[in-house]
Parts: sequence; structure tokens; C-alpha cells
Amino acid sequence: MTFRKTEAADLDGVMEIVRQAQASLKARGIDQWQNGYPDRPAIEADIARGWSYVLADGERVLGTTAISFAGEPTYDTISQGSWRGEGPYAVMHRVAVREDCKGQGLAGRLVSAAADLCRAQGVGQIRIDTHRQNASMQRMLEKNGFAYCGIIYLQDGAEAGAERLCFDKLLEV
Repeated sequence: MTFRKTEAADLDGVMEIVRQAQASLKARGIDQWQNGYPDRPAIEADIARGWSYVLADGERVLGTTAISFAGEPTYDTISQGSWRGEGPYAVMHRVAVREDCKGQGLAGRLVSAAADLCRAQGVGQIRIDTHRQNASMQRMLEKNGFAYCGIIYLQDGAEAGAERLCFDKLLEV
């Protein structure tokens, strides 16, 4: 199993995982990712910027995430808490794993690989947000060393104005 930058040939596999995640969230009554986001152009933009990564077994995409070191304006204002770290940070977005691979620790592998990328760049923290009702994501984050920090409100895109719980993970660099 390898963690690597997403290639154009991976796009269909990534989109299949996104559709599975959207269906799973809908089935659990969670309105996250229910209005067309993330769509193919969003993933293509992640690939073009070098932010999209996959966990793959050969050519089969098992998990996906976007990792950015460009900051996140939405994270500038946090309510009912604060970020634990200061200085440069990475942002993880669009974390998803194939439905038939859930429960195998693959989301944790995505987090571990993101942490390795951060350390290699001298970045000491990862920030991420999720929907209040997405308890499985919150459990995964806490299991993998993230701590709850507060609430943010999305500033743009299809879900602008939506509340999200935010977490960070501090790293030794």
C-alpha cells in the first residue's frame, strides 16, 4: 500500500470514493457533502495544485485526502475555543476511504502520512474540520491524536456559512 500524490489516472477512483462517502453521510442523516461538493472540478483543482493524495493498493485507490500548506482563511476566526499551536500549519480536507475498506485503519494511515509530510517540511501542526454530526470522523480524529479546538464557519463554496467542529494535531518537528 502506498501514499502518493493523486495522478490523473486516479481521478475516477477518487470520485467513486467521494460518491460513496456522500451516500454514507446521507444515509446517516448528515448534510455534509450533500449539495454537490466535492465535485470533479474541485478534485481536479486539488490535483493541479498538488494538494490531492491517495492511499493506493497498486492502481486501486483505497482512500483520498487533500493536504495544503497554503493556510485556510476560514480558520482565522475560531469561536468557543482556540487552536493549540501557532505558526505554519497544514490543512487536511476531503478525507474519505472506500466503503469496502472501512474499519481497516486506512483513515489513520492518511493522517500518519500527512504528519510525515508536515515533519518533512518543518510544519508542526495539522488542522481539520468536520460536521457536528459526523461522529465517526470525530472518533477517527481523536484516535489519531487530534484534539477538539472550537467551531468555525465555512466562508465560501457550496457550504458557505455552515458550522464545523475543528481539530488540530500537534507534531514534533
